[in-house]
Parts: sequence; C-alpha cells; structure tokens
Amino acid sequence: MKDITILSGKGGTGKTSITAALASVIKNTVFVDADVDAADLHIIFQPENKETHVFEGAWVASIDTNLCTNCGLCRQHCKFEAIHFKPGGGLRIDAFACEGCRLCERICPAGAISSERSRNNHWFVSDTRFGSLVHAKMGPGEENSGKLVTQIRKRAKEIAIEKNADFILNDGPPGIGCAAIASITGTDAVILVTEPSKSGFHDLVRLVELVQSFQIPMYALINKYDINLEISMQMESFFTTQGITLMGKLPFSEEVVYSMVEKKTILEYNKDSEIGNALLELWKKVDVSELKIEQ
Repeated sequence: MKDITILSGKGGTGKTSITAALASVIKNTVFVDADVDAADLHIIFQPENKETHVFEGAWVASIDTNLCTNCGLCRQHCKFEAIHFKPGGGLRIDAFACEGCRLCERICPAGAISSERSRNNHWFVSDTRFGSLVHAKMGPGEENSGKLVTQIRKRAKEIAIEKNADFILNDGPPGIGCAAIASITGTDAVILVTEPSKSGFHDLVRLVELVQSFQIPMYALINKYDINLEISMQMESFFTTQGITLMGKLPFSEEVVYSMVEKKTILEYNKDSEIGNALLELWKKVDVSELKIEQ
C-alpha cells in the first residue's frame, strides 16, 4: 500500500481538481480530504455517508452568572484579553478570543467558570463512485485541525488495510501549517501542485523546505503553466536544483472549470480531454516501485 499526499503552497493552484481527476486514473484507492478547514473534494465525489463521528475541538470557557461575584480576577489574569465586563454589569467570555487554556477556571475563587470541549466538528466515512472517502467538516474558527487530519488518516489506513487497497490518496491543505504537517507525516510521497505566479513560487519554496525536513520523496506538477511561461521556466530550474522530479506541466483549460460546475472530474466530463490524457501520462512518472511499502 502506498500513501501519497497532494499539496500546494497556496490555495487556487488546482490541487483538489487534480486529486479528483486522479480518482478517474488510480483504481483500488482510499481517498482522504485532509483539507479539513475548507474541505471541498466531496463536492465532486458526491459521497454517501456511512459513518458520522464528532471530533472534539478546543476547550471553551463559560461563566455561571449565578455563582460569579464579579471580582475580576479571571479578567486580570487572562493573557488573551478574552474576558470583559458587560455594559450592564457582570463578566463575559469572548469565545472567539478564548484560547482554551483554562487558567480562569482554575483561579476563580467562586468556582463560577467551567470549560467544555467544542463539538462543532465532524468527520465522515463515505462511499463514492471512486471508492471510500474519509473527510471532515470543521466549524468556523475551530482549532486542532492537525489532530483531526491525523484522525481521518488513521481511519483511512484501517479501511485501506481492510480492503487491501493499493493506494491512499490524501488531498492535503494549502500552506505549511499544522494540518499540512499532519497530512504528510508518515506518508510515502508528496506531489506538489503549483501555479506559475510570484505568490505561487514563493509559497512553493516554503512548502518544499517543509517536505524536505521530513525526507519524503517529492514530485512536482506545474498547473496552468502557460499563464506565465517565464515563471514556469524558473520553477523548472528550481525543481532541478532541488532534485525534485517534475511530473510535467498542464495548460490552462476552461474544460476544467466546466467539469467542476458539472461536479465531475475532467475525465468524466470529457474522456478525450487534453488535460485528462496528460494526467494519465503524468501519473506514470510517479515511480511507486521506489516508495516504501507499508507492512
């Protein structure tokens, strides 16, 4: 079994569209939408949920006004300025500013403050026309996305073992944050999807540095390469100097946009698509024989 994660340094490079397109290419695969903060792979996959689980997020404190003496000790010691006096009297906790450290709960002399874990996050195991999909939905402003990514990847591996799958394909989040780190930890290879723009190149370099720190094999794909040929050439040189295999380059295509509107992969939308056929060839450049095999 090979565990592969698709990443991008920034949003909008076409990472999820390419992941979905590969679903039409790679068979016997378990898919993971590891972009839990802004999951959208399900829009194309149209999953049928089989399991729904609550993921407990950060601690959120609240004040029992019947017990509170308004001494202000909690407000005095809150380093995040999340506790304020209300205009009409009494104290309140701003849930968006609260970092869940629970210090206020511990120092309140009246025992008026308590904390609960947020239950505004869920993860799912679903069936799709491409196979099993493990995905999640986090509420606005929720925390611990990296832990949630670890949770759904763990479940995906269990399913892959049960089904004797050949691949686990993770649609990772953009950037280099906790969720991105959790999406590449223990994976066999990373496919970098980038676009030829100044911001795309800048964020790509940061992502390469991150993946290199994990010593994980990397492959690169320049999407929409023809929107800026000069930067595309600079990216090719960069990959060469970094020893990263360039799978290839895909041109900009309005067909990809139309396929997304139809909630289809590019190969479902047009089996003779130039982009689709190019992806078929590009996938062959991922030398899975060199990847470590899960025991």
